Amino acid sequence: MRAKILAFTPENIQKAAQAIQDGSVVGMPTETVYGLAGDSRSTLALTRIFEVKERPRFDPLIIHLADTGAATKTLTELERLKLIDGTQLPNQLQQMAHKLMKQFWPGPLTLVLPKHPEVPELATSGLPTIALRMPSHPVAQALLQASKCPLAAPSANRFGRISPTTSLAVAEELGDRIDWILEGGASLIGVESTVVALKPTGEILLLRHGGTPLEKIEAALGFPLLVPTKSQTLLGPGMTESHYSPSKPFRILPKDVSQLHLSDLTEIYSVLDTVSPQTQMGLLTLSGDPQLKANLLKKILHRPVIATSLSLTGDLSEAAQQLFAKMRWLDASEAAILYCEPCLTQKGLGYAIHDRLTRASARGESIN
Repeated sequence: MRAKILAFTPENIQKAAQAIQDGSVVGMPTETVYGLAGDSRSTLALTRIFEVKERPRFDPLIIHLADTGAATKTLTELERLKLIDGTQLPNQLQQMAHKLMKQFWPGPLTLVLPKHPEVPELATSGLPTIALRMPSHPVAQALLQASKCPLAAPSANRFGRISPTTSLAVAEELGDRIDWILEGGASLIGVESTVVALKPTGEILLLRHGGTPLEKIEAALGFPLLVPTKSQTLLGPGMTESHYSPSKPFRILPKDVSQLHLSDLTEIYSVLDTVSPQTQMGLLTLSGDPQLKANLLKKILHRPVIATSLSLTGDLSEAAQQLFAKMRWLDASEAAILYCEPCLTQKGLGYAIHDRLTRASARGESIN
């Protein structure tokens, strides 16, 4: 591994900023997950991001912005930076955009807006829009201000894999591909930003659940957001059906383990035929004592079970913060097949947790 984890010091921020100005990419902490940051104006840096992540070119990037005061949270400033074309938005939508920026920036909300002609096509995957957010993490902000440019920064993992929420997770994912990773502690939110698109037609769409709860956005706007249909093409970043996936088979159980009956699992045994009776299974619980639930699942599967819990009390904020780290831990364990309880809470961060679990299981389908 060639990557070096750098402590948060002025000297190391300058070192990372110089690397970015030279066209390189670095691991950067944010409050959501760690990102792979590069100069959003540089085709060289953007190409490097796609190569390091093995990311398909059809998946656009999120551009991260420096917070230098209230003036930076306006469409006028975004136009000055040659990031957006505000003339494409009706006056009412401009007002809505300002309201969202004022209330939720800096923070885990990405806005998709009409792009400026000078934005590199590679950053937007050829779409007529650009995805923008202003992170609140102090290390990210220090790097943005030292780099003197907006930074493209998708999650610092290989495409489709579990997003990293620590510097060590970035090193495990990309340590042989990049030189520097800035240390910023464990991500406080633990799931990616919510993505909202403001379209010239006047529609406001929810493209991805994330760290800013849907209810808060709708309360700020005063009306519900529209949700695009599956038949629509990619409208923004993070919309692929299969994503955040462990390397091992990952299945969502139909119920909380404490409520499972043999009749609920008629399809489970065909999967177990591929492993021996001695092989460990993995279990990710949403709440409660993981060992107790491991014992319950062991009686159903007739195989040893290793388990971990996102939150003993079922706290959604704790569960979201722990989600990717616990998924990564199970993926690295001796378990051959991974199971997870469903997230049935349809409020707040529950939407984001449900979304990430569903996409992580897309390769293997849920157990119904």
